[in-house]
Amino acid sequence: MNGLRLLGTGRALPKEAFDNDAMTRYVDTSDEWITSRTGIHQRYFCGEGETATTLAIEAAQKALLASGLSGDAIDCLLVATSSGEYVMPSTACLLHQALALRPEIPVMDVGAACAGFLYAVETARALLIARGGRHALVVGAEQMSQLLDMSDRNTCVLFGDGAGAAVFALEADAEYASVCGTRGDMAIKVGGPRRSQPMAMDGQSVFRFAVSTIPQCVNQLLEGTNLTLSDVDWVVCHQANQRIIDASVRRLGVAPEKFYTNLSRYANTSAASIPIALDELREQGHLLPGERYIMVGFGGGLTWAGVMMRA
Repeated sequence: MNGLRLLGTGRALPKEAFDNDAMTRYVDTSDEWITSRTGIHQRYFCGEGETATTLAIEAAQKALLASGLSGDAIDCLLVATSSGEYVMPSTACLLHQALALRPEIPVMDVGAACAGFLYAVETARALLIARGGRHALVVGAEQMSQLLDMSDRNTCVLFGDGAGAAVFALEADAEYASVCGTRGDMAIKVGGPRRSQPMAMDGQSVFRFAVSTIPQCVNQLLEGTNLTLSDVDWVVCHQANQRIIDASVRRLGVAPEKFYTNLSRYANTSAASIPIALDELREQGHLLPGERYIMVGFGGGLTWAGVMMRA
């Protein structure tokens, strides 16, 4: 089975961080209220000149540098985003131009909300197999701040802006497993008529969905590979809410330390959250050769996806 191996990662955040006290400028809230319900202490919002595209460019450049590859080696480029600057051209096309990649490669955005990065990883693998390519650049980039109703304290305190990128190589002997799924549900929605409606979310419904989906994805990956959680070094979930992760840990009966978390610093960066976490793990000296890790994404759609790899 042809699988993917991670070669390099990168991340990018806006310059300005907004702690929980700063959110009191917009809504009736407090640090205690936000922290106790979400685990979030701060988030980053784009300022002047910063967009999902500029963040994607910075993260992608760092990932390419870390991989040791030049842009000419990239055989497909995918960007997972729900908050690109334009309906068209895609953020992927703008990134392709900025990186001066070869013109004869497939380039596109993938829209699967917070599961988007893993959908893009699986799509990149399929494209490499179908076209005979070797290397893929996959980016999750979000400017969630432009989708928020800053008077709605149930949503505006949860999200942040950011980008993460990863370079993968297709290898015949790379350990790899994946699951994906979708259920049509309006529990999370943005847009509507004239694409003008801000983020709205049924928090309780999303919580119930998430705490069942994470263990489901993990168990499906393990069952398909005849492994147990003791064989896995890291679980990297979409960083939505600490309560969701804590509940999933309890359901799986695993040590909390196996689940990497960083949402306290970044909040929910949607499709960017998993690649940002991967970059932090590598920066901290983890994901060493031989280490096995599971990634799980879940979000609007409703969508979910899980991927297991070995470094």
